[in-house]
Amino acid sequence: MSVVIASKTRYTGTAKPPDLNIETKVVEIGAQGDDYLVEGYVDLSQLESGDKATLCEYIAVDGSNYRRFICVDYSGPVSEPVIRFHTKTLLNHMRYRVTVTQTDGTVRSFPYGFILEVMGTL
Repeated sequence: MSVVIASKTRYTGTAKPPDLNIETKVVEIGAQGDDYLVEGYVDLSQLESGDKATLCEYIAVDGSNYRRFICVDYSGPVSEPVIRFHTKTLLNHMRYRVTVTQTDGTVRSFPYGFILEVMGTL
């Protein structure tokens, strides 16, 4: 059995929290027709001195209840501002989400780009 990428979807945009200390969705991917891969980037280059933000990644292993995979705090300016979310291989029923929370400073915008690749077989 050969595994192929049956479909590909791009998620691009800009996430901007409405205010400080409000967790804001960057990307959320629901259950798929087959197992899938997801990866992407968030750009923190707009963070300036005094700005702080937290990026969190969640996975719903049971397909319903999101659990924190990882959260990382950043203080501006960030010397290497493009943050990569490495490839996750998820079963078709699992869900995936990335959020940003700005905790200090002036509220900024965060450009992002993610790719979803749904697997299939030949």
